[in-house]
Amino acid sequence: LSGCDSGFGQATARHLDIMGFRVFASVLDLQSPGAQELRRSCSPRLTLLQMDLTKTEDIQRVLQHIQAHTNSTGLWGLVNNAGFNDTIADAELSPLGKFRTCMEVNFFGSLELTKGLLPLLRSASGRIVTVSSPAGDMPFPCLAAYGASKAALSLVMDTFRSELQPWGVKVSLILPGYYKTGTTCDPAFWNLQKQQLLASLPEELLQAYGEDYVEEINHQFIQFMKVAVEDLSAVVNSITDGLLAANPAVRYYPGQGLGIMYFIHRYLPYFVRDLFLKGFFINPKLPRALRREHSDMKK
Repeated sequence: LSGCDSGFGQATARHLDIMGFRVFASVLDLQSPGAQELRRSCSPRLTLLQMDLTKTEDIQRVLQHIQAHTNSTGLWGLVNNAGFNDTIADAELSPLGKFRTCMEVNFFGSLELTKGLLPLLRSASGRIVTVSSPAGDMPFPCLAAYGASKAALSLVMDTFRSELQPWGVKVSLILPGYYKTGTTCDPAFWNLQKQQLLASLPEELLQAYGEDYVEEINHQFIQFMKVAVEDLSAVVNSITDGLLAANPAVRYYPGQGLGIMYFIHRYLPYFVRDLFLKGFFINPKLPRALRREHSDMKK
């Protein structure tokens, strides 16, 4: 189970431990408050492992540890939960490095871990449950870097689902709504990211969009996250069902409002979907250069 420092991973690790499972829980930092909380609240069955999904040597060390402890039994379940995003901005304003980091953690890291554990999962005819995001299915404003990595993750897991059927391995995707997890609801974190983004923008882009444009996006996102759900149990229950149900769903949608969102996405015209996503999530003001043109035209 990856990404157990906080949020869904931490809550799921605790839940599975209470149910009596042997849990291998990976954390970015063994001394983090989340890791220490798991040590305090869980049984000796739970093993904490340090892993940075951007580091092959970390992934290999975790693979060797799990192989050594499950070779005779195989591995029943893998939960790909670790995820990363630190950019709220238009795709044009998001540095290429941010796209790469999202891909490294959310896609390549999870892919490498999954491929490494597949022999053990195949021998147990086990389960793969992966936390993706609706942002991987729809063009949420200002989430291109994160959304693109989750789109790639969803597609590769769907491919595994099809390809692993003959082995009896079942693969599920979790697409949660808006929950309070980790740094997602920390305004100080997002304000720092905004300042770093503004400092890194080329002058031409800063002029075209305007600093107030970036400020407004950040403000709207922080306001949006204030209404995020604190109770993570719907997501934990979906992950658990993916691991334990005789016939797990291919996709789980825990969270409010996802039904209407997917209905609009699938059946209504693109402009309606775009309007809905802006109204629901972030609706950026007009970039500065376009506002100036408007005012010039009025003169």
